[in-house]
Amino acid sequence: MLNIELKERTASHVSIYWNKTQDSEIKKLLPCAAGSEEEALAMFRQTLLPGAASYGRTIYCCDQYVGDIWCYGIDLKKERSAMVSYCIFEKQLWNRGIATSALGLFLQDIFTRYPLEKAGAFAYTQNPASIAVLKKQGFCFIEEFEEKGIVSQYLEYRPCSQASV
Repeated sequence: MLNIELKERTASHVSIYWNKTQDSEIKKLLPCAAGSEEEALAMFRQTLLPGAASYGRTIYCCDQYVGDIWCYGIDLKKERSAMVSYCIFEKQLWNRGIATSALGLFLQDIFTRYPLEKAGAFAYTQNPASIAVLKKQGFCFIEEFEEKGIVSQYLEYRPCSQASV
């Protein structure tokens, strides 16, 4: 069994992540808000400020840094929600259950850390593995849409105690 841990993100992790995710195959599967490594580092520094609207962790598998997981758009007032995203950048480790395990750990973390009622996630329809990860952790399909020629799905998660609300 693989040992999956979530650890603190640092600026050096952000740089490694940025460079690893410039891979053309990864870029086809994962939207990226940052246009440069410098922009990614600036976004990371924003997460360290009090009241930040995003929070992230690194994903380690058997003591090796293999990806990141984060939430953004944290809204604690109106929707009490956050959006979740993740990426395993070590492609030789894809389809081994790492993202599924990391997502389960991260959901526990953010629903303990923040008074959230739900978490949402977007996944490109052409990335069925990511959609499967979300569904395995209890995310439900809400809608499909097209943006900039790319078809995506929006899925949503509510903890068991919130499911009937």
